[in-house]
Amino acid sequence: MNDITKNLPGLYIHIPFCVSKCPYCNFYSITDQSALPAWIDALRLEMTIYADEFDTFDTIYLGGGTPSTLSPKALSSIIDDLYRTFSMADNGEFTMEANPGDMNDDVLSFIRDTPINRVNLGVQSFDDDILAYLGRRHDSKKARQALSLLRKKGGAHIGIDLIYGVPAQSMESWMTTLEEALRYKPEHLSCYELTVETDTPLGQRLGSRSEELVGEEQAYSFFMTTSERLEEAGYIHYEVSNFALREELRSRHNMKYWNHTPYLGLGPSAHSLKGNRRWWNFSSLERYIDDLRQNLLPVEDSETLDEEDLRLERIFLGLRTKEGIDGNEFSSFDPVQTGLLRQCMADGLLERRDNRIIPTRRGLALADQLAAAL
Repeated sequence: MNDITKNLPGLYIHIPFCVSKCPYCNFYSITDQSALPAWIDALRLEMTIYADEFDTFDTIYLGGGTPSTLSPKALSSIIDDLYRTFSMADNGEFTMEANPGDMNDDVLSFIRDTPINRVNLGVQSFDDDILAYLGRRHDSKKARQALSLLRKKGGAHIGIDLIYGVPAQSMESWMTTLEEALRYKPEHLSCYELTVETDTPLGQRLGSRSEELVGEEQAYSFFMTTSERLEEAGYIHYEVSNFALREELRSRHNMKYWNHTPYLGLGPSAHSLKGNRRWWNFSSLERYIDDLRQNLLPVEDSETLDEEDLRLERIFLGLRTKEGIDGNEFSSFDPVQTGLLRQCMADGLLERRDNRIIPTRRGLALADQLAAAL
């Protein structure tokens, strides 16, 4: 892991607007953009409050919501405010999430003219039936057009987000999507298993009909096949759901979340971490704007992590990455945990490399179960 990703903090901006809500999504967003000017004013106030709280940032991430649903003028205003308020590293990573339906010449010109050097495109699938099931507002044709435009005119590295494990999705359909994604030679791929939260429209629609969801064996098959195919294509499987074409193309920003590097989150529902304190904003645009107008931070709650909390998180997060966990963590394991760890190594789920315990491909597939057992 590059030292720069270990030391300098990351900056996340949650843009809480979408054109439409996907039925499986449980991230905070709204479709009414009437409060956009007020939100930008509030965001500027939040920036000012934190202006001297963090050192130089070397990663910026515009997430949401759907950042690309904002106009280039609005996005440029936010970026200008960020660079006026905070110190930014010259060799920084700047990522923006985007919907394929938003890619046009104006957006591409905006990307070229700003420090944005990574665009994560929420393609999810090249199968129109799957896209319809997921409630996406683009079709496969629009996804192809967006990727072609980004490659030819965007001037930024491309990340493609995909979803597998959709009810009624066949392995053949998934592999067709994966092969099509590879045609564009993206610098980064994120392949997520569909999870259905009960408080989402999809969760409410399915109710107790769990038989429609992908079973554990099928999910395992999707995962293993995906990992094998992408590593065969030259990608590094560096985290459960993430693949990079080269080491330096891993998401430096997301890696900060996994190794307890400080990060500041701005906007409704955004999370932050500094030292052993984690805090998060209200998931309410109205509350966010009202608090900042009163010069109050819109923080809903916070927690202080003690050494045991940090240790458990290091194990949980480490077992989801190819960085693994420091072998020195052994000293804090009780006899039962030590026995389980050795059994996992004997079963081929973990391996020792230098002084680190690294999950194998099978171990990554079962990362959550591994962490829970330990």
